[in-house]
Amino acid sequence: MAKDLEIERTFSQKVLAAVGIVVAAALLLLLVYFTIDVIMLLFSAALFAVFLRGFAVPLSRYIRIPEAAGVLLVFVLVLVVAAGGIAMLAPSVAKQVQVLRVELPLSAQKAAAFISQYDWGRTLIDQMPSTQGIIEKVDVSSLLSGVGGVFSSTVGIVGNLFIGILIAVYIAVEPKVYINGFVRLFSIHKRKRASEVLDAVGETLRWWLIGKAGSMLFIGVLTWIGLSILGVPLALTLGLIAALLSFIPNFGPILSVLPALLVAFVDTPIKAAYVAGLYLGIQLIESYLVTPYIERETVSLPPALTMVFQLALVVTLGFAGMVLAAPLLAVILVIAHMVYVQDVLGDKEGSELIPADVLDPDIEENPTE
Repeated sequence: MAKDLEIERTFSQKVLAAVGIVVAAALLLLLVYFTIDVIMLLFSAALFAVFLRGFAVPLSRYIRIPEAAGVLLVFVLVLVVAAGGIAMLAPSVAKQVQVLRVELPLSAQKAAAFISQYDWGRTLIDQMPSTQGIIEKVDVSSLLSGVGGVFSSTVGIVGNLFIGILIAVYIAVEPKVYINGFVRLFSIHKRKRASEVLDAVGETLRWWLIGKAGSMLFIGVLTWIGLSILGVPLALTLGLIAALLSFIPNFGPILSVLPALLVAFVDTPIKAAYVAGLYLGIQLIESYLVTPYIERETVSLPPALTMVFQLALVVTLGFAGMVLAAPLLAVILVIAHMVYVQDVLGDKEGSELIPADVLDPDIEENPTE
């Protein structure tokens, strides 16, 4: 009888523990759901902090100053470079953007007239929604509310950007304070492993950002030069658009080629075809030469998995999810490999997706017994 009571008590404890775990998981999911914007803002800040320290640490060692001073120096240099670039390029880019606003509708009309010569083109145009009557439906109150909404959203974006930069600088100046605080949430015998995982995540993001910056510069300059050679107007602005959108894998190159095609189409359809070939060639060089070199030091993200993850974040977070999907997926892959594959499953071998020197930063290139 006592044995039966003991079994029943043990079963009840297991049921209560299972219910507690389910409830805790549900509460955690609800917390993430309602604070997802804050979480993504913190991730963006951490990403920028990793970028700052990626340049600040070697610089501080070279000129022999404290790391905190190096972070502040790099941050000031970034601001100076950004301000100088804006001062130098803003007049030309602003003028080209104004021309682009006029040229794009004309290009779209000319492209529509060209493809309407064919049956498939007329069918495609007939399927597009008509814009007639939209202006009549817009009254003064809706217009004012729309302007107010744009203003409030712009203020929100600027405010979030300022807060994110401020948080990033705080994290970059004293990263150990936040890392040690997070590590202390784990039991004593797991703190060393938690620290190793955080180091691997930071190393992965550092190389990913450096590689992405190089890739963006490569694509922007090559696009600008190629469009200038082809005689396409607004080459500088289109090159900047291509560089910025190349931060987004898979979908960025598709978005960047559309305005260039429309601008080239104003001249001739043949020039638009040349522009398409130029963008395709640049993407092939970037995909098969630049990216493989970068992936020697960072996570190799599977294209299909990256695209699915981007679509999932677009549904939940909008455009910001598409922008942050790749670095967030890189973090998830590192954590999944080190925590689940290595620790839970016991597979200590390296991964084709993650270089060994990222998983173990202390590894030597030529180890000796």
